[in-house]
Amino acid sequence: MEQQEIVAALLAFLAQDGCTDAEFDALALRLFAYQHANNAAYRRFCQLRGAAPRTVKGWRDIPAVPISAFKEVTLSCAPAASAERVFMTSGTTRGDVKGRHYHPTIAVWDASMTRNFARRFMRGTARLPMAILFPDEQALPNSSLGHYLAMAVREFGTADSGWYVGPQGMDVEGLVAWLRRHEEGGTPCAVLGASWSFVHLMDALLERGIGLRLPAGSRILDTGGYKGQARELPLEAFYAGLAASFGVPRERCINMYGMTELSSQLYDDGNAVVPSVKSGPHWIRSRLVDPLTGREVPRGERGVLVHCDLASFNSCTSILTEDVGIAVEGGFLLLGRAEGAQARGCSLAVEEFLQSTKA
Repeated sequence: MEQQEIVAALLAFLAQDGCTDAEFDALALRLFAYQHANNAAYRRFCQLRGAAPRTVKGWRDIPAVPISAFKEVTLSCAPAASAERVFMTSGTTRGDVKGRHYHPTIAVWDASMTRNFARRFMRGTARLPMAILFPDEQALPNSSLGHYLAMAVREFGTADSGWYVGPQGMDVEGLVAWLRRHEEGGTPCAVLGASWSFVHLMDALLERGIGLRLPAGSRILDTGGYKGQARELPLEAFYAGLAASFGVPRERCINMYGMTELSSQLYDDGNAVVPSVKSGPHWIRSRLVDPLTGREVPRGERGVLVHCDLASFNSCTSILTEDVGIAVEGGFLLLGRAEGAQARGCSLAVEEFLQSTKA
């Protein structure tokens, strides 16, 4: 019954138009108590940190689990075998070793995605034809991005939407025909997919001498970086290339920042200027820390991002990423992966977590 009550409270919280700091803290502490009681690996980590429901006073005090821990241990309040969905990381950093995020019900994840996507990407438009540059959910059933894009099409796409990346690669000819049809018909459309897919598509368009001017109101969403799947492009070159290739203003080229280990996504408001300011919905808060000490860095200094995502009710709300950022008005700038001392700090945090699970 406790899980059902947690889920009901979360769905109601996500449906609100916003929240106060006190309301966020109240639900964060309730979830922390639930996870401390039911997630054995996380509880041992909290005990090592001296953190318990009676000592944690706000969301910033909740111990943040290093993101790599999802590859090493099962982080789940409900029995893992009972999960309705299991999302797995791509395994690009350690070969076949994949992190797993267990969802006993996918309803909270879905509500988080749709509510946020409607506001940050659709921006008042009910539906758009969507071309997806990623394999479909049937091909990658454990991909959170695959599910995200399937939700986008199901909840916000039209019947003319389709997938243009499959086991044989990208269907460039089919995609170009789809884009031409919307260009000539004056119908706004959206192209969504992994950042590396857009690099391949831009290269293919350039090779064919094709330049598009999609109708006003069209937009692009990229996510996930390059992950060794395409040549690396600086942000300025990437978004200038998107605007030139598709005729979509950079203000309509939106980047989604998400990860398998979270249950919510963060967005910018377009990439006319890079790096762009990223921010999340009212049920996620972010802070920047020194991973060696866990302490927040002074405002304006670089730190490693910690996200407290209330939609991650079954694993742990607070995640120490390996991403470096800097706090700015309205959110944060994402500056890349941790290197040097910051990377070592992240590694030590993982070692500390793993030691706690053996205690």
